Amino acid sequence: MHSPHLTRTDRSPRPAAALTAGTAGLALFVVLLALVAAQWPPLMALDRTVADSLHRHAVAEPGLVRANRVLTDWFWDPWTMRALVAVAVVALWWRGARLLALWVAAASLLGSLLQQGLKAALDRERPRWPDPVDTAHFAAFPSGHAMTAVVSCGLLLWLLRLYGAGPALWAGAVAVAVVSVIGVAVTRVYLGVHWLTDVVGGALLGVAVVAFTVAGYARSVSRRAPEPGV
Repeated sequence: MHSPHLTRTDRSPRPAAALTAGTAGLALFVVLLALVAAQWPPLMALDRTVADSLHRHAVAEPGLVRANRVLTDWFWDPWTMRALVAVAVVALWWRGARLLALWVAAASLLGSLLQQGLKAALDRERPRWPDPVDTAHFAAFPSGHAMTAVVSCGLLLWLLRLYGAGPALWAGAVAVAVVSVIGVAVTRVYLGVHWLTDVVGGALLGVAVVAFTVAGYARSVSRRAPEPGV
C-alpha cells in the first residue's frame, strides 16, 4: 500500500502553465545569449563592475573564500546535484514509475548536454585576475553550476509536488532549493570564475528545461494509463 504522501496528486503544474514558463525562460535566455554574443557594452560594463567589486572583497576575505569554495565544490557541485537526481530516478524506477524516471533522467542529461554545447559554441572567456582566488575550466557562458542547480532543484521540487508532499516538507524543500540556487550563483561570481550574466543565463535555461519537462511529461501521461508508482 502506498503512503498518501507518495501518491500522485492534482497539485502538479498544469501543462499550459509549464509551457508558458518554459517559453518565457527560453525567450529571455535567447535575448541574453544574443547580447552576450554581441558583447553589448552596457551589459559587459555591468558584468565587469560586479566582478571587480566582488573580487576586491574576496581578496580581502580569505576565510570567506574558503567557505565559498567548500560550498561550490562539495554541497552545490554539479555532480552532487546530479547524484541527488540519480537517487530520485532509481527510487522512481524501483516503485514502478519508469516513464517518470526516464523523463527525469533525460531532463538532467539534456541540461548537461545543452550547457556544454553552448559553452563550446559561444566560447566566452572567464574573468581573468592577477590574483585569482579560485580557478575553473571550460568556457564561461552559461554557468554549468547555476544551470545544474536550477534543473536539479526544479526536478526534485516537481517530484515532491507530483507526489503530494505535505506543507512542512514542501516549504522546507522550497527554502533549500531557493537558497541553493541563489547560493550557487553568488559563489560562482564571488570566486571570480563567472560573470553575472553567466549565472543568470544558466538559471534561465535551467528554468526552461524543467518547465518543458513538466509540460511534456503531463501531455505524455494524459495519453497513457497511470503508472504503478504514480
